Amino acid sequence: MSALQNNIPLTQGLFGTTELDEARSAAIKKTYALLSLSVIAAVAGGFIGSRTPALVQFFSTWMGWIVAMIALNAIPYVAMACRHNPVMGTLALIGDGLVAGLVLAPVLFMASVVAPDIVPAALVLTAIVFAGVTAAVMLTKVQFSAPRGLMAGMFFAIIGVIVLNMFLNIGFLGMIIAGAIGIFGVFILVNATSQVLNNPEYDEPVAGSLMLFAGLFNVFVAILHLLLVFAGRDD
Repeated sequence: MSALQNNIPLTQGLFGTTELDEARSAAIKKTYALLSLSVIAAVAGGFIGSRTPALVQFFSTWMGWIVAMIALNAIPYVAMACRHNPVMGTLALIGDGLVAGLVLAPVLFMASVVAPDIVPAALVLTAIVFAGVTAAVMLTKVQFSAPRGLMAGMFFAIIGVIVLNMFLNIGFLGMIIAGAIGIFGVFILVNATSQVLNNPEYDEPVAGSLMLFAGLFNVFVAILHLLLVFAGRDD
């Protein structure tokens, strides 16, 4: 995946415009479609893992941590190896998402016990940010505008924060902090999308989906951690 990263300066990744031919425009749309499958698999993995005591206990141990690190690094390499095989590549992406969700089992279980609303809140905010950037990408035809993606993503992030406040009553300071994290997530996704589109080696969606999923996964973990800290229940 590293071959698709740091291809252009950060300023260009966030504020530049990328001209697209028909093939690359179709590829980035398919990339986000595959990314959606990884996200769904991750949600399923997190749901299953957090409600399976054996998995929660296993991934809480040092052995579970080692297994998790090996799996999280090995599965993307498998996906890259079979990226030109649509079926195997898609299955590897789904597997990557599923394992990522399972690995979070201890954190999700702890959060669901001490603060039941935190996990849904983190999921909602991450999903809304993802939806905003996805909308901008799906409307892309011959030109991807990073500023347009940022504006769409930030608009959705603000909507997400308002929704969170309606259900969790996080207050003005909480809205500012959650909004900042949401906007940071938008920056990560838009920059990652620009990096992928500007890389001459980007010729199929699987590699791009892997890179974008890694960014989105980090956004969710950051939002979850922040909400736990803000709730005063982070260990």
